Amino acid sequence: MINHKKNGAFALIDSLVRHGVKHIFGYPGGAILPIYDELYLWEQKNLIFHYLVRHEQAAAHAADAYARATGKVGVCFATSGPGATNLVTGIATAQMDSIPIVVITGQVARPFIGTDAFQETDIFGITLPIVKHSYVVRNPRDMSRIVAEAFYISKHGRPGPVLIDIPKDVSLETFHYIPTNPNEIDLPGCRPIPQTSYKQIIQAVSLIQESNQPLLYVGGGAISSDAYKEVKLLAEYFEIPITTTLMGKGIIEDTHPLSLGMLGMHGTAYANFAVSECDLLIALGARFDDRVTGKLDEFACKAKVIHIDIDPAEIGKNRIPQVAIIGDIKVVLKQILAYVEQECQIDKQQTQSWLERIRHWKEDYPLSFNEDSVQLLPQEVIRAINNLNTNISFFITTDVGQHQMWAAQLINTGPRKWISSAGLGTMGYGLPAAIGVQIAYPDSTVVCITGDASFQMNCQELSTIAQYKLPIKIIIINNFWQGMVRQWQQAFYGERYSHSNMNQGMPDFVQLAKAFGIKAICIKNKYELHSSFEKFFAIKEPLIIDCHVSKEENCYPMVAPGKSNSQMIGLIKQLKKNTLFIKDEKFIES
Repeated sequence: MINHKKNGAFALIDSLVRHGVKHIFGYPGGAILPIYDELYLWEQKNLIFHYLVRHEQAAAHAADAYARATGKVGVCFATSGPGATNLVTGIATAQMDSIPIVVITGQVARPFIGTDAFQETDIFGITLPIVKHSYVVRNPRDMSRIVAEAFYISKHGRPGPVLIDIPKDVSLETFHYIPTNPNEIDLPGCRPIPQTSYKQIIQAVSLIQESNQPLLYVGGGAISSDAYKEVKLLAEYFEIPITTTLMGKGIIEDTHPLSLGMLGMHGTAYANFAVSECDLLIALGARFDDRVTGKLDEFACKAKVIHIDIDPAEIGKNRIPQVAIIGDIKVVLKQILAYVEQECQIDKQQTQSWLERIRHWKEDYPLSFNEDSVQLLPQEVIRAINNLNTNISFFITTDVGQHQMWAAQLINTGPRKWISSAGLGTMGYGLPAAIGVQIAYPDSTVVCITGDASFQMNCQELSTIAQYKLPIKIIIINNFWQGMVRQWQQAFYGERYSHSNMNQGMPDFVQLAKAFGIKAICIKNKYELHSSFEKFFAIKEPLIIDCHVSKEENCYPMVAPGKSNSQMIGLIKQLKKNTLFIKDEKFIES
């Protein structure tokens, strides 16, 4: 037991170590220098490690991705003023996707707070709408308790970011330090997760047994809960097809016969048809987001709904369920499965006609593209990545846009191996996210799929990758446009391409990589893709592959804003395998 004089900075680092923190992402500055000075001593003892990013936004994204991949709380540091405000986008990204991170910022000394001192901003006030909770440490004696509470709150219930703002003089002030035991936190304000009643379990199972056309709609809450085994068991017990949100991707292999892939705006045709025709929708850790539902009053309009979520605020927010269960997905599904095993006789034939109907949709409306195109297509690049990922061992991070949707459609991945900004849709997320994942799993293959526009938003992090020799594979789907913006301008804004072309001023990404001491190649055609992709992928060091793809390719299917999920733009119907397609009611020879 430590019981002698230490300062606030010591109390902070000691508390982080006691919570099992091994890795921190951050950038130093004046107000947080006492903490970095203390951190230096702890790093010398190999008790904790800090990774220097080149922009504070990247620190938040790296901590966020670290949390997504590991299930642990991610931690990032920044100084006061602009250092703190540079974190805001990363904090909002974590908040929208329910990711547990603890954000620690330096602040001007207590006597200067409120005086517009140099590099003073009210980061506590600025971030109030985008954090789960926040603290300003006014007394160093509170440091250990606040850290323990922050970690508890960040993980308790629906996860999210927690901010700790530390004035500079609090870090320096000495006191008799007695650490808080992380296992002895009592927070009456954190309501316990409700116990699921036996009656609710019976009601849910009864609806499943009555259903002939059920559908599992699985979101990020199931990933946060680590409910992969339970979701798969439930699906296989009752022969229920599964569709996922962007956040739920990886809950089940895309190659599983019950998997329908992603639903929604750029979901598969068969997932969107299934949700439009199902008679029971079982929502697990999903929030009925607008990109999923399309026209809300036509979303699963023929279905009864079972909604299971850990956050009571999500129940009934967008759709009133027939059965609502508030609880941890894994725990609730275990209870359902136990009841089913003990009390139920399962008729697996009940859904067979439904599954057969879905099988025909899969055959008729596959995720297709014109493979005979002379130009290199973005889907071919992503499929090549997927072909190398035969045992689903790759961690995939993405940025936001067309490449993200193509990757979601075509990449087969596993639990916690799909790392993507969903709710906020943050361009510039993919590269720092890859850093966070590679630090968490140094021996794993981490692939960042990005676009030319997204990559330029945080490409300074190539310096971080070079410094720590992180063997990340960065695949740039380069169409010289802000691809999704261009697609929307083409479809809905009369082809007025206002400021979406990125060609002028675009750097040579190969030369840019070389400036950071990173290997890079440029692929401009199909031959180069197939002849060199696997060889370069095997390199055990950082690598950029700049893929020049068709500039006109659009991401389909697509549900237009305000339309129902069954009304998709660019829907391709395969009439005769590999010979003839119908797209937008026009014949296209393949």
